[in-house]
Amino acid sequence: MTAHEAIPATTGVRFLRERGITFLPHFYPFQEHGGTAHAASSLGVDEHSIVKTIVVTTDTGEPYLVLMHGDREVSLKRLARTLGLREVSVADPKDAERLTGYTVGGISPFGTRRALRVCVERTVLALPRLFINGGKRGFLVEISPTVLTEQLAALPVDVGIETA
Repeated sequence: MTAHEAIPATTGVRFLRERGITFLPHFYPFQEHGGTAHAASSLGVDEHSIVKTIVVTTDTGEPYLVLMHGDREVSLKRLARTLGLREVSVADPKDAERLTGYTVGGISPFGTRRALRVCVERTVLALPRLFINGGKRGFLVEISPTVLTEQLAALPVDVGIETA
């Protein structure tokens, strides 16, 4: 980390600090549509250890956050079935930003504007460490996966599918 890369005071960082959660900050040059592959390449880490935060909405109107490996996609059908719902869809970017208070590409599951229920791909919890957005594009925090269940009460799910 260089002097010009001070840890940003995002609501996600404040959430972690207020709870005494240890994290390591990681910065990379954000690239529009670069996704987790670009972040992994920039940081020299396995894309599987980068966890993306996806905002979804349900047929009941309730939004959720889904935490998924960077190299996997979410099976929306499986997620709906797991949650006992008819339909789940990825939220419109404007809705995602309104619900979380973060810009798409920088959505953190920590310190969201509205308290959202969180689902996490079960295998994410088996990682020794993970990299997840800290609330700003180009900024990831490295944390223990236990933070997801202990601080977010994340529900473990099996909804990941291999990307093509």
